[in-house]
Amino acid sequence: MTQANGATATILVVDDLVENVHYLTKVLAPKGYGVYSAQDGEEALDAVAKYAPDIILLDLVLPKIGGLEVCRRLKADDATYHIPIVVITGVSERETNLKAIDAGADDYLTKPVDAPMLHARIRSCLRAKSLQDQVFGYQHKLEEANHNLEERIRERTRQLERTQHVTVFALARLAESRDTETGEHLSRIRRYVQVLAQQLAESGEYGEVIDEAFLRELFHSSPLHDIGKVGIPDQILLKPGKLTHEEFEIMKLHAVIGGDTLRAADIEAGKDSFLSMGRDIAYYHHEKWNGNGYPSGLREQEIPLAARIVALCDTYDALTSRRPYKEAYTHEFAKEIIVPERGKQFEPAIVDAFLAVEHRFYAIQQALRDTGHPSRIEELVQNLASMRQCVAE
Repeated sequence: MTQANGATATILVVDDLVENVHYLTKVLAPKGYGVYSAQDGEEALDAVAKYAPDIILLDLVLPKIGGLEVCRRLKADDATYHIPIVVITGVSERETNLKAIDAGADDYLTKPVDAPMLHARIRSCLRAKSLQDQVFGYQHKLEEANHNLEERIRERTRQLERTQHVTVFALARLAESRDTETGEHLSRIRRYVQVLAQQLAESGEYGEVIDEAFLRELFHSSPLHDIGKVGIPDQILLKPGKLTHEEFEIMKLHAVIGGDTLRAADIEAGKDSFLSMGRDIAYYHHEKWNGNGYPSGLREQEIPLAARIVALCDTYDALTSRRPYKEAYTHEFAKEIIVPERGKQFEPAIVDAFLAVEHRFYAIQQALRDTGHPSRIEELVQNLASMRQCVAE
């Protein structure tokens, strides 16, 4: 394969006859063109891949791979379809030359080649290729600019989501801060719900509903479940003992307060915003599977799935954590309270999922347990009435 150096444009001559290559090189080189040559179809394809010529002068009758097939392959490839191909052939039949055009050839000349005509065709092809290269350059710059813009948008979106999540968790912590006994309650809750929801999906329950987006939203929304407690008076919220019937009715209002607050924020942010799941959780995490919960008395599938998941996790954490009216109970004791509520307070499938991953619940509870108030398990029997109230809430 030969090349003339210092070229203003490069031309690949594909012909199996050496004399034809020599003639074309002799015609083209004085005009400042760099000339490569290839003597069969395979060599031509390799040369195009290696040198990316500006123009290809292609004979149709070639060893190994014919000229028409070479043309088709080059025009079918996104990397080479823009290279002008001028077919130079000794075949003068009109049908053959039309096949060359159909194969993607940009022009054709018959042998013997007229030098002025050849130069004119090459100049025409180079002008067309120059314009096309400019278009490709603009397109590449536009694609690069779009890519950079999309990446900036993605990063701003990630920043916005991080800000939303941090803000939501900070608001939930602010609400929880009124009760100094809650400790790491929110951190535990969002890990419990994630473990439980993953198990539900893996077991075949709600696999079509619980996807990565659901898990992510549940993790970040679950801390909002008790945000309505900001509207409950301290003498009720922090009462170190059993609530009266009237006090308990006031305590139950936290679900409505929280749900209404998040509903208003959801409407302001746009329907079905990132607050939608938090709204449902706040409203309905005290509903019961059998319809005996509050505030709306929903039952079974009427209760949003996220709220049904949070309901069990919140109960587990309430049982295994210290509260103003009770000490922390053991994991085993909490399980003894939760399991009989299968089909009553809790959805059966959710209780089953809890039992499948209870060891992970225990690990989370131990890793994030509140250390400021040691449990007194020996008082379990005496505190049983308070514990039952905790479950009811």
